[in-house]
Amino acid sequence: MTAISRGDTPVPEGLRFEQLGFGADAVDYETAWQEQRRVHAARFADEIPDTCLLLEHLPVYTAGRRTDDSERPLDGTPVIDVDRGGKITWHGPGQLVGYPIQKLPRPVDVVAHVRRLEEAIIRTCAEFGVETTRVEGRSGVWVLGDPVADRPHLGGLSLDFDPRTADEEFDPRLNGPEYAPSNAGQRREDRKLAAIGIRVAKGVTMHGFAINVNPDNTSFDKIVPCGIRDAGVTSLANELGREITIADVLPVVEKHLRDVLENAVLLPRAV
Repeated sequence: MTAISRGDTPVPEGLRFEQLGFGADAVDYETAWQEQRRVHAARFADEIPDTCLLLEHLPVYTAGRRTDDSERPLDGTPVIDVDRGGKITWHGPGQLVGYPIQKLPRPVDVVAHVRRLEEAIIRTCAEFGVETTRVEGRSGVWVLGDPVADRPHLGGLSLDFDPRTADEEFDPRLNGPEYAPSNAGQRREDRKLAAIGIRVAKGVTMHGFAINVNPDNTSFDKIVPCGIRDAGVTSLANELGREITIADVLPVVEKHLRDVLENAVLLPRAV
């Protein structure tokens, strides 16, 4: 195997996984963020190979740089503002979080990196029998809903518009379970199973993805997840209709991340 040159001490190439903690050992966000920065600096200096941190977080809301005030919790629940792209989301028990810290050629093709992460997650979901896909203009991995004309009408009424997007005064956070993101499956709408938000600094990626394995998705109802009002969230457990654990998913996602990220032809962004 070839190696990264670091003086007289070569560092093996290939993707390394580091499991930081799950279940009773779930990691608080600030601790994981500090570890990300440490690993990022080591990867930039070619002291370590590409590394993916895998973990489960203690419950927390984090807001990317584009988050609007109208998307945050209304009850004063604390939110940690972070330096990734994207908007607000929730992390917590039952969610598998991955932070791939990977050196990319410059100028960095951020979109290609996001697409690779999506591909690994799509393959992971398929292995459990859940069909997922991308939605144009919306990052992450999605379960598609029924065509709009075939969905049940919100509130039992036939409306010419969806108030979540057509009424500037409408706030889904104040309108109960009919509009709750966690009930998107019952409404047969598009629903996000995995979120992606990244940052690239000095040509090295940070942050990453969160796969909803079996969380309490009502935690998303306090916010407008990822700033998207006309869709919702789901999990592998919801879609399968049975119990599934992070321990079940962990080796599968590692396999597909390794396959996708190690075998990708990394090219700089075309300019």
